[in-house]
Amino acid sequence: MIFFIHFESFRRLRNFGLTNIYKTVMSVLLEFSMFPTDKGESVSPYVSRIVKAIDESGYDYKLTPMGTIVEANTLEEILDLVKKSYACLEADCDRVYSSLKLDIRKGKPGRLQGKVRSVEEKIGKIKT
Repeated sequence: MIFFIHFESFRRLRNFGLTNIYKTVMSVLLEFSMFPTDKGESVSPYVSRIVKAIDESGYDYKLTPMGTIVEANTLEEILDLVKKSYACLEADCDRVYSSLKLDIRKGKPGRLQGKVRSVEEKIGKIKT
């Protein structure tokens, strides 16, 4: 199941007592992008801060030209990483854009590579 959820909407879900999904151990894939919109055309110095924080987090991740895909065990871990990413920009960026997509699945770890492997088993090696 794939969720497209606004961060504030998720906080509201928690307020309704839907904490089970927040704490249950699962495989959570996050595809996201985050960057300042008030720093001109090239934002790679700012994006690099976030990628460094993701790398230091120890989570499995893949950087793509349009965003980053991260895998963690819980939704809580993923949302904490989003908060840390924002913290990398908060001090000197007045406006930050972020887009998040979540794929949450109970009990199936290693999906960051597993999903690609599954396609390759069907059609052969693909460019990555």
